[in-house]
Amino acid sequence: MVDPVEARPRAAHHAAVLLFHSLSDSARLEIIKLLSDRERRVVDLTDELGLAQSTVSAHLACLRSAGLVEAHPHGRSTYYAVAVPELWELLATAETVLAATGSPVSLCPEHHRAGPVGGCEPTRSAEETSVRAH
Repeated sequence: MVDPVEARPRAAHHAAVLLFHSLSDSARLEIIKLLSDRERRVVDLTDELGLAQSTVSAHLACLRSAGLVEAHPHGRSTYYAVAVPELWELLATAETVLAATGSPVSLCPEHHRAGPVGGCEPTRSAEETSVRAH
């Protein structure tokens, strides 16, 4: 039996768990990059990613459950878009953390690197991050 006192922190972190789980798959990260410049339909994403429709739909459902992606019906089609522009700041911070741990990676699309408000900052190298920390 689960102790109710121990269950409270887990419940409080549920949204964070959903967020980080949604970002824990390379296909979902690629979907977010593709949605960064315009809305897309599932068929567009399947063509660009080379994944099955059911796989793309499952990834979009995961991203939607975390609140990162929203659906917009247009006639018979449904278009998907990034729901929160703050996502670019999160991805920029993740780039900085990964660079500091020696695993530099590019997560934020180039056109969202323009400025600090709602955009990603340029990725710093591990050396630059180390110098700033001291």
